[in-house]
Amino acid sequence: MLETFENLFPQRDYLIEIVCPEFTSVCPKTGQPDFGTLTFRYVPDKLCVELKSLKLYLQQFRNQGIFYENITNRILDDMVALLSPRSMTLTASFTPRGGISTTVTVEYKK
Repeated sequence: MLETFENLFPQRDYLIEIVCPEFTSVCPKTGQPDFGTLTFRYVPDKLCVELKSLKLYLQQFRNQGIFYENITNRILDDMVALLSPRSMTLTASFTPRGGISTTVTVEYKK
C-alpha cells in the first residue's frame, strides 16, 4: 500500500518532516476512538515516501483496536522496511483520555 519515489539527492543528508494531525485508531480495551498527531522525521537514503499512499496507509488503522505503543512501533517498522532510511524518528502524541495524554517516540538509525 505504501509507495515510494527516488531520492534525487542521495549524496546529501537532509531531514524530511511529515506531520499527520488527524490520526485515529481505537482503544482495544474500551472500543473508544483514539486521536493523535504523528510526526515523522527521517533522513532518506535512496527512497522517499509518497504522501498520498502514507495517508491511505494510516487510514487503515481508523477502526483497528491497538495500543499506542504497538501502533507507533508497527508504523515505524513498516516505514523502515519500505524506505531503508539513514535514520527515522516517529513521535505519536495522543489527545488526553481520562485526563491523561500519552506521547510515544520510537527511533531507527542505520
